[in-house]
Amino acid sequence: MVKSYIKLMRVHHYIKNLLVLAALACSGQFFVWEKLRAGLAGFAAFCLISSVVYIINDIQDREKDRAHPQKCNRPIASGAVSVKGAVILAAVLFAIAAVCNFFAFHPLSSILLLLYFVLNLAYSFGLKNIPIIDISILVAGFLIRVVYGALITNITISNWLYLTVIAIAFYFALGKRRNELAKTRNGETRKVLKAYPIQFLDKNMYMCLALANVFYALWSMDASTIALYKNEYLVFTVPIVLLITMKYSMNVEGDSDGDPVNVLLHDKILIVLCAVYLAAMFMILYL
Repeated sequence: MVKSYIKLMRVHHYIKNLLVLAALACSGQFFVWEKLRAGLAGFAAFCLISSVVYIINDIQDREKDRAHPQKCNRPIASGAVSVKGAVILAAVLFAIAAVCNFFAFHPLSSILLLLYFVLNLAYSFGLKNIPIIDISILVAGFLIRVVYGALITNITISNWLYLTVIAIAFYFALGKRRNELAKTRNGETRKVLKAYPIQFLDKNMYMCLALANVFYALWSMDASTIALYKNEYLVFTVPIVLLITMKYSMNVEGDSDGDPVNVLLHDKILIVLCAVYLAAMFMILYL
């Protein structure tokens, strides 16, 4: 029973909420306790509120999920967790998320957390069926995480990094839709797939991926970035980022379901490349 509730919370998707700590990690101030404490509290708040969103989405889609070859195994669709039990869990998690947000408090942090929640509710209750709007909401979720993390830790992020996050998030969202379309006949499990020609998804994926790499490279070479970190070595992380995005792209165009978390966690080489990138960033920013 406990395992079913944990599965319902989709704990493995918490990896996306590490974006809350992105601003702090890239600032060179990760080990400043006051900032780290606020960042960790915000990370916890986002993890819990994202679980609430997943639970509501699973309740809303339970009938459709039962007709899906993989999604039928989700706790609510399979009957492992009742709708009543899921609602109670969502209410408890929402309350704890509010407490965590209080400990990371900033006058605007609650607004951002609420904005994320409302946008995803709107997504679950209909906006996911409107082309372009659906992927824009997914992208907004990534961006809100980064802005929220910068806000609660009082750190200013370069506009180049914001553009990098937006471009790569569009790539992730388009890739997810591409593979859902490739694995679905006639788009019977997701209405919006009928509006997306696969050629459109492919072309825009490539465009967003190219932009993400360019924006990241521009950030690493920007004069203000070099002045902030007092070195010019960040540019040497660009080849690592290129390797990561190429390996990710190879997976998405293979037999993957297109979900960013699943793509990462099911590829050891991709995990190693990400670890190398994090190690390189740590040495450049902190050593």
